[in-house]
Amino acid sequence: MNSIRWAPKATTQVRKLDNQHAKQIVVAVGELTNMPACQNVKALTNHEHQYRLRVGNYRVFFNFDGAVRIVSIEEVKKRDERTY
Repeated sequence: MNSIRWAPKATTQVRKLDNQHAKQIVVAVGELTNMPACQNVKALTNHEHQYRLRVGNYRVFFNFDGAVRIVSIEEVKKRDERTY
C-alpha cells in the first residue's frame, strides 16, 4: 500500500474547486494507494510529471516512487487546451 503526499500547490488548487468536484478528486486520489493497479491513470512522456489521473473534466498530475511507495500529487487542473 502506498502513501499519498499532497504538494502545497495541489492542495491550493483543490481548495479552489467547488465541493462536488473536490470530493470526487479526493476520492479518486485515495484509490492511488493501490498504484500501479489503478484505473484512469496514464504514464506521461515529455511532461514534468510522471503520471496523470483522469477525474471527469479534471486532471491530477503526480509522481510515483515505487521504491519507497509514495504517490506525490503535484497539480490539479481543469482539462482544456493548456492542460498539457
